[in-house]
Amino acid sequence: MTGRTNASPRKLRRSILRSVSRSFYVSIRLLPRRLREPVGLGYLLARAADTLADTTEIPAALRKETLRTLASAIQGNASLDPIVQSFAPLQKNEAERTLIESLPQCLEGLDRFNAADRGDIRAVLAKITQAQAMDIERFSEIGQLRALATTADLWDYTYLIAGCVGEFWTHLCFRYIANFADKLENEMLELGKQYGNGLQLVNILRDAHADLRKGRCYFPQEELQAVGLSPSEILLNSTGFEPIYRRWLDEAERGLDSGMKYVRAINHFRVRGATALPALIGARTVALLRAAGRTALERKIKVPRKEIRGMIASVAITLAKRDTLDEMFRRFSEKEG
Repeated sequence: MTGRTNASPRKLRRSILRSVSRSFYVSIRLLPRRLREPVGLGYLLARAADTLADTTEIPAALRKETLRTLASAIQGNASLDPIVQSFAPLQKNEAERTLIESLPQCLEGLDRFNAADRGDIRAVLAKITQAQAMDIERFSEIGQLRALATTADLWDYTYLIAGCVGEFWTHLCFRYIANFADKLENEMLELGKQYGNGLQLVNILRDAHADLRKGRCYFPQEELQAVGLSPSEILLNSTGFEPIYRRWLDEAERGLDSGMKYVRAINHFRVRGATALPALIGARTVALLRAAGRTALERKIKVPRKEIRGMIASVAITLAKRDTLDEMFRRFSEKEG
């Protein structure tokens, strides 16, 4: 095990969080401390589950069983020792290896939260690990490209992997932030769910070029059949696939719009800024994908780090004023190339 595990649990989690997240770490650091700890730990556990699910050196059946063990351990019903011993040495990325090694300390930290926070973290991780297990099941055949069956399957997946995170965020904020929002909790829960769904659609659209080559197609089979395509023909006939791709870009934008409605309702400026950053990055990503057209399926497209740093600076300097965030979102949504 690495020497990092000798650090204090809180410092260790902060160090790992910084190393495994590109931009979400900044959002978390903007939050008040009483929100920062449960959100940060929830993210680390979700990232660890994702790492286990994607360790392709391990057969699919064993990955699914290991994911089930992790999910049970998060609920307080299993030991993590076999996971750490078996999976940590397989991680080529040092940060991800340290994360897996540190899972026991993460669960010790979870046990120290109050019952409400612990319950929310366990509830959201149960959904996330369910989605990851479904991924392993769907895409377990090496060399075979498979698609989700229906549009409903895609919406179920986006909710389980990300929409539920919007609900988790909302529950915590209403618990800890006085006068958190101008809207009722039920309204914010729905907007938060739609926001999370939209962010996951952005991820799916951005990563489609890589996922298709790995045998994963998140675009529904029923939609592909309607235009006479099979999953294996998407890369060969990007022109025929383009209407489906653009439809889901539109859906992603609608989710981000819901996210900005959520943001505008927040009264605490630091939480507002932290909540807005993913929407701003998402809007810029969607604009880049639209500008790329059919070539989005041929190359990796992402927002440059320099632009993200500029967004962060603008949010901080302006104290996340609503009008400023609205203008940034509009500008990033329209900007091309």
